[in-house]
Amino acid sequence: MASTTLTAENFEKTILEGGTVFVDFWAEWCGPCKRFGPVFEAASEQHPDVVFGKVDTEAEQALAAAANITSIPMLMGFRDGILVFAQAGALPAPMLEDVITKVQGLDMDAVRADIESQKSQPAQA
Repeated sequence: MASTTLTAENFEKTILEGGTVFVDFWAEWCGPCKRFGPVFEAASEQHPDVVFGKVDTEAEQALAAAANITSIPMLMGFRDGILVFAQAGALPAPMLEDVITKVQGLDMDAVRADIESQKSQPAQA
C-alpha cells in the first residue's frame, strides 16, 4: 500500500482510526526529505497493515504548526491514536524498519497505563 496524502481534513480521522500510523512531515525544497521519501514509500509497500501518511508542510502549514513541527523531515508514529514515536531526520531503511517493528510491538495497555500515571503525577517545578 502506498502512502496517503494527509491534510487538515483527514489527519485526525486517519490517526484515530488507522491502528498503526506513521506520518512523514516533509517539504518539496527539503533535500533530506527527498532522500527519505523513497525509503518511506518502500516501507509502505512492505507493511500493508500499517498506514503511511505524508504531510506537505508547505501546503499544510496550519497542520504542521499544530503538530509543533520545527524540523523536517519529521517522522511520527501513532498506535491507537496515541503518539508513541517522533524523530526529526531522514532515517535509513534498516532504522525505519526497526522503528516500525518496535511501534507495532508496543503493549498499548502498558502505554495507556503509563500515560494515566503521568497525568496523576504533580507537575515538577
